[in-house]
Amino acid sequence: MARRPMILDREGPAELTPATAPPVPEAGLPEPRAMAAAMALAARPPSRLGRLFWSALAAALGFVLSLAAWDFVTGLLARSPVLGGIAAGLFALVLVAAGLIALRELAALARLARVDGLHRAAEAALVAGDLAAARAVAGRLGALYARRAELGPGRERLAARLAEQFDAEAVLELAEAELLAPLDAAARREIEGAARSVAAVTALVPLALADVAAALAANLRMIRRIAEIYGGRAGAIGSWRLARTVMTHLVATGAVAAGDDLIGSIAGGGVLAKVSRRFGEGVVNGALTARVGIAAMEVCRPLPFRALPRPRVTNLLQRALTGLFGGRGGAASEAGSPEAVRDRGAG
Repeated sequence: MARRPMILDREGPAELTPATAPPVPEAGLPEPRAMAAAMALAARPPSRLGRLFWSALAAALGFVLSLAAWDFVTGLLARSPVLGGIAAGLFALVLVAAGLIALRELAALARLARVDGLHRAAEAALVAGDLAAARAVAGRLGALYARRAELGPGRERLAARLAEQFDAEAVLELAEAELLAPLDAAARREIEGAARSVAAVTALVPLALADVAAALAANLRMIRRIAEIYGGRAGAIGSWRLARTVMTHLVATGAVAAGDDLIGSIAGGGVLAKVSRRFGEGVVNGALTARVGIAAMEVCRPLPFRALPRPRVTNLLQRALTGLFGGRGGAASEAGSPEAVRDRGAG
């Protein structure tokens, strides 16, 4: 026998109606998993035990390879002096190349230390109000960029007006405005390109860990290019140490948290996440890449931001995504114009 539906009459008004029912909860904001993993990998402090292990392993392998090469060359010389001489020459060439690479790395580290020393000297001169120290910093800054042809007019204006400044803050602001404005514009273009690349890879590449690798590579390349723009050419070792310095700066200054300039970008990622989760994550990863780029500017810049405005994540990300959809050529050419530099500075 088929059962019929049972109807129960409820006394009193219903507790919930379509008008009073709470809205369906929306999905949370997209999480920047790729950038979070890349930042954690770059900022992870080295373990002393791990460093000891890898140093001992490298020393042992170097010792074994050196003995093997020596035995190989001496044995070949005993059998055939001509072939032994060729092998000895090749190994000598390898050693010379390795020595030159090591010298280049040391020179890169010294150049980074020179820029960092300028930054610390400028901050000390500002705190103490030391006019002589500020003028010395301006002179060192001009010497640092003596071979940069594009900064020639700025160096001339700085030399002409330096004697007119009788305040440490005025001296350093003049040096910043004349020498660092074109470099800041170039650094902004690098940040926009990196943010565009990370956002596009996150949105379009569905492979696991591919977005993490792309985010890490793009951020390391961006940090290295920003260091080169400001005069601190970094080698392989210097680039990794610089990346760790930038990530440490982010954590120390609290810049990882969602500040006012990052909230709008994250909100935009939440709107896009309603259409596509990957697009939402791409926007948030691009915003964090821009934040890393701004931190790299603060670390690599020989002078702190005083006369020129500090870039904002929202403006950088907006230009990066506009370049992504509208073509990079127009965005890049517009970014280099003085009007665009002033517009970004005003933002």
